[in-house]
This record gives sequence, C-alpha cells and structure tokens, in this order.
Amino acid sequence: MALAIREIGPEEFASLWPIFHAVVAAGDTYTYDPGTTLEAARRLWTDPPARCFVAEEEGAVVGGYTLRPNQPGQGSHVANAGYMVAPQARSRGVASAMCAHSLDVARAAGYRAMQFNAVVATNDAAIRVWTKHGFEVIGRVPEGFRNPRGGFTDLLIMHRKL
Repeated sequence: MALAIREIGPEEFASLWPIFHAVVAAGDTYTYDPGTTLEAARRLWTDPPARCFVAEEEGAVVGGYTLRPNQPGQGSHVANAGYMVAPQARSRGVASAMCAHSLDVARAAGYRAMQFNAVVATNDAAIRVWTKHGFEVIGRVPEGFRNPRGGFTDLLIMHRKL
C-alpha cells in the first residue's frame, strides 16, 4: 500500500485525533496527560510554530507527526518531533516513513539538528526506528516517566545532526 504524507492545519486535526487519543490514553509512550482533550491536542500539534502532518493509506489516516523548534530563541535551530501510528498500522514502516519525511522537512526549513527529549526507555520499537534514522542517545533522565505498566521508567534524550 502506498503511504502519502501531507501537512494539515488545525481544521483537519480531527482526522488524527482518534490516533492521538488512543496513543495518549494508553499512557505508556508519551508524557502527555492521558486525559488530553481534542482542543488541547490540536493546539499542541498545530499552533505555530508547530506544523502537523498526517500519513494516509488509501485516504485513511494511519499516523501523524508534529514538527517544531525544540527550544525558542537561540535554540530554535534544533527541531523536535513527535510521531503517532494507529494501532492497526504498526510494524508496517509508517513511523519510519514519517521520520524520514520529518528529517527532510526539517532540513528544508533550515533546522540544523533534531532532538527527541522524552523517549520512554521501554519503547523498543521507537528506539529501533530512531536509531535506524541516525539518532543517538545523548542523555537519560532516570525514572523520568511514570509508566502505568512498569512503574518508573527512564526517559532517553535522542539527537542527530541534519
């Protein structure tokens, strides 16, 4: 199946909401409050300077990502991104395709690097994908995440130059 990735605005975020909600409600891969509302999620992922993209297969949204500066001002040359894939689309390369796309978009936007600030250390699938795309673990926050399935878990900081 062909995967198409395209940018969306806030008016289309509802198409990504079921995936966002399922991922965040699970509580095991993102630091977002599991009770995050549609409006809060829309603001987080689409309010400038954030940009939001969806991955579609045959017109159905199967994933999405947000891209933004990692820090304001003097740190705004480093990008940050977050990715979510629909449960039924996992293990099919959607996250990898979105990562590659986001690296291209970040380069084109003038970013010099990309950093992930909070990769849950037990999220082996994500760590494999990010490593495949050239990210390295540059730091660790001991017990920085309350995992509902495994207690306190480390958070990894991952980085790569563009």
